[in-house]
Amino acid sequence: MNAPVILDRRSVLAGAGALIVSFSLRDAEAQEQKPGNGPKLPGSLATSSNLDSWIRIDADGRITAFTGKAELGQGFKTAFQQIAAEQLDVPFDALNVVTADTRLTANEGYTSGSHSMQDSGTAILHAAAQARALLVAEAARRFDLPADGLRTENATVVAPDGRRLTYGELVATDMLHVQAQPTSSLKDPATFQVMGQPVPRVDIPAKVTGGAAYVQDMRLPGMLHARVVRPPSYGAQLTECETSAIEKMPGVIQIVRDGNFLAVVAEKEFLAVKAMNGLAAAAKWREIAKLPNQNDLANVLTMLPSQDFAIFTRSDPSATGTKTLEATYTRPYQSHGSIGPSCAVAQFLDGAMTVWTHTQGVYPDRQAIAEMLGMPQASVRLIHVEGSGCYGHNGADDAAADAALIARALPGRPVRVQWTREQEHGWEPYGPAMVTKLSASLDANGKIADWNFAVWSNTHSMRPGGAGSLLAAQHMARSFAVPAPKPLPLPEGGGDRNAIPIYNFPNAHVVHHFIPAMPLRISAMRALGAYHNVFSIESFMDELAGLAGTDPVEFRLKHLDDQRGREVIEKAAQGFGWTRGQKAPPNRGYGFAFARYKNLAAYCAVASEVEVNRETGRARLVRAVAAVDAGQVVNPDGITNQIEGAIVQSTSWTLYESVSFDDTRITSIDWQTYPILRFNSVPDNIDVHIINRPGLPFLGSGETGQGPAAASLANAIADATGKRLRDLPLTRRRIKDAIDA
Repeated sequence: MNAPVILDRRSVLAGAGALIVSFSLRDAEAQEQKPGNGPKLPGSLATSSNLDSWIRIDADGRITAFTGKAELGQGFKTAFQQIAAEQLDVPFDALNVVTADTRLTANEGYTSGSHSMQDSGTAILHAAAQARALLVAEAARRFDLPADGLRTENATVVAPDGRRLTYGELVATDMLHVQAQPTSSLKDPATFQVMGQPVPRVDIPAKVTGGAAYVQDMRLPGMLHARVVRPPSYGAQLTECETSAIEKMPGVIQIVRDGNFLAVVAEKEFLAVKAMNGLAAAAKWREIAKLPNQNDLANVLTMLPSQDFAIFTRSDPSATGTKTLEATYTRPYQSHGSIGPSCAVAQFLDGAMTVWTHTQGVYPDRQAIAEMLGMPQASVRLIHVEGSGCYGHNGADDAAADAALIARALPGRPVRVQWTREQEHGWEPYGPAMVTKLSASLDANGKIADWNFAVWSNTHSMRPGGAGSLLAAQHMARSFAVPAPKPLPLPEGGGDRNAIPIYNFPNAHVVHHFIPAMPLRISAMRALGAYHNVFSIESFMDELAGLAGTDPVEFRLKHLDDQRGREVIEKAAQGFGWTRGQKAPPNRGYGFAFARYKNLAAYCAVASEVEVNRETGRARLVRAVAAVDAGQVVNPDGITNQIEGAIVQSTSWTLYESVSFDDTRITSIDWQTYPILRFNSVPDNIDVHIINRPGLPFLGSGETGQGPAAASLANAIADATGKRLRDLPLTRRRIKDAIDA
């Protein structure tokens, strides 16, 4: 296989002999601008405000858009290419997009929270529009004509008399090395030729044809293969390791040990695996039994010391309830379950470290790796290459640190580190367990008069920034301490994400019980706390609708003032064929749920039909209908991909997934002990209805579907069985026990 194309500044400047006239020669971090007193710039232009941080035009006419975000399978690389092509008036295929690279792109922090379109897409939108205006102005000067009489097409400025100048002919030294402006003349959505079209994703062909699509596929000249021997449990100490027999194995190059960090390097991958197994057998560890009781996790969490925050309060003494309902919902620790275990490639050459990684934050991970190695950040470069399967903080950053630490011991040659399935399942940071407790009362008209919501959870991000977030740095002899966990600030939040209801209740009280202690290693997982909070709120809304004797869709609309939200609910219900008083076929149930992600991003409603085998308890999502409003649509097929994927992934979380452990070790270390949704359980049909809002801001859609999908599924199971399940996952055993109770 060929390795992914890797650009460096030398090749960028060489440009196959062309004169490159607009790309800034300064490091990307030097392009970041301190906020001034003027109007706020749109999207990530607010922190990286030079146009040439985002758009480059070469003298030979080649055009490149840059983003500090990492393509993870969201499809934004295609969407960004569409945005730049549309606003520059160039063909889609005439433009290339370069993603997160600490030498080439702006520092956009992490790719998370459905921010790529909102931040980076908005920056590229405005940068491309301003670049086009600069090119037209230069053409007007050369033509000696008014700019408003010129038009652009196919990377060319055309005068009324037919004279033409290509963008390559128009660029002048540092033309685009200027500050972005707060507003640019964006094209009228009615004229769009590329934006709004279902352009096939550029990242898909290699993935479905066995091409070099992922960092796992990289093969560099002279590359060595390394495997790490992980401790058997948290806090285990390496007490003995006889390595002489392993060192004599054919093909073994070196054993790297630093405290509790233990790895072997070989010429071939299979030899590295054999040596790892031998080394693991030779290693002796002292373990500590310190994990909590998995069977009493809800009580464990609520009894741990917490920092309590009242995050929302509304009071109207005139509103009083007559019927009251209470419920508790729980979520276990859950794994990212990446189909491809984490991988990275690193090379230490001439005092500089280069790491190819599927991290979701090249700049924060560079900072952490530089600190771990005691190197200046300027001597460490991280290049994002897609990884096989992850939304959130899995083992990618740790694999990058492993590769860097090992490569430092073998200067000159690239070193590839591949984790095993057991290592990924046993050592990745999990999505945190959560407990929510709700109570509400209804007034005489069947409306909610009083709402109380409390959530207990750890932090939802321990992403790198400091070396202490990396396993390798924690295991070194000169170890780095794990940083103190902190709650993520609202309005986006972490464990309290989407805890504040979007519905209009006269009395409401929401409390976040932040738990600093982390019994298991945890961090960001797709949607953070929104998955469980929306599951809880929307399950409870169905329970309250039942108490009120009202149709669940009508009940939601009765409490929702947000017009865009109402339209999304109505669209999903209409697409599903939802009717008041409907009855599902025998052993089937209908469910509905809605949320606006973070109460500020995309809207999503999901209606589900589920079948339940009452003899076995097995539930299967038969069909789902979703409606989504993500603002202005760039690639409708991309949004559909995201919602379909969200529903399938959320179904897997909701029906199957739970990390298991005893008092010492993680025990869910493979697909048998950590089951996920299989192909024979995929829904027969998922319909996604997109409400386009031309001209309105992009709203991130990548994580909007997880919560509504979970609650819709749970509500459908309750409809099919007549029994309400509140503890995730809704396994066949739990469903069967509820049916038999």
